[in-house]
Amino acid sequence: MIECVRPQLDAVETLFESELKSDLACVNTLIRHVSRFRGKMLRPLLVLLGGKACGEINPAHTVLATVVEMVHMATLVHDDVLDEAELRRKGATINHLRGNEAAVLLGDYLISHSFHLCSSLESQFASRTIGQTTNQVCEGELLQIHNRNNLELDEQTYLQIITRKTAILCAACCLLGAKFAGADDATVENMRQYGLALGTAFQIQDDILDIVGDQTTVGKTLGIDVNKGKLTLPMIHFMRTAPREHRTLLRSLLQGRDADKVERIRNLILPSKSVQYANDRARQWVDTARAALATLPKTEARQTLDAMAEFVIERPM
Repeated sequence: MIECVRPQLDAVETLFESELKSDLACVNTLIRHVSRFRGKMLRPLLVLLGGKACGEINPAHTVLATVVEMVHMATLVHDDVLDEAELRRKGATINHLRGNEAAVLLGDYLISHSFHLCSSLESQFASRTIGQTTNQVCEGELLQIHNRNNLELDEQTYLQIITRKTAILCAACCLLGAKFAGADDATVENMRQYGLALGTAFQIQDDILDIVGDQTTVGKTLGIDVNKGKLTLPMIHFMRTAPREHRTLLRSLLQGRDADKVERIRNLILPSKSVQYANDRARQWVDTARAALATLPKTEARQTLDAMAEFVIERPM
């Protein structure tokens, strides 16, 4: 499915490794470990496919795709510290393996390198875009922390949180891909909207998986949202629509310290319509993403972007 950008994606992996190579063995060991978290490299693909769908890919796209992957990796490392997660991609997190101090510094190291690499481009547009995006990601995380244990959290605030902490980086990837391919302003904006909608759907689905997913299949620590007092869309909908006694029970479970509270909350929410509601909202965002591609030429790159949107809500639980 991604063969149309395979050479450029291989170049991104090479640049990622060479750019982060240190003369200190201890740093290289941590980088090798965190490189296991790269998975399907969604964000570099969005840069490359966005460029390919809007014109031609050039060397700047390889740099930008590497930059956004470094930023994404930094957010994962920092997220695992905030969430006290022990598992990611079926392996130990950096904080679990080496402690919070090493994890925080490694995240900073990745961010620092991303800006160092981005500054190698002649245009300041990319650096300013990445800087603005990372600021918004941090704002999203701060807004989420501010709303921990807020059992009155509404859907609008939830969407504001996930837009900033997740969707905004996907939007920047697509925007940069189109911009550096020479696309006109309208096309660049359509690509940004595609990335924003895709990222929103992705995070809603991720939040669903945190409640109902199988840890072995998903490959990371689940139940974090519940344990950290983060209300996500299924719980927000449940609080709004469930019978009063069920809402009271959910409040009690969320505020309690029961060892089995994640499982009890799962069993409470699953029979309701709240998971389906969240799935339907994710589907709406996927449809919005796909609609944003309508003006692009019917190329393999566009078809791949369309298929990626569908994949977001078809991830195994």
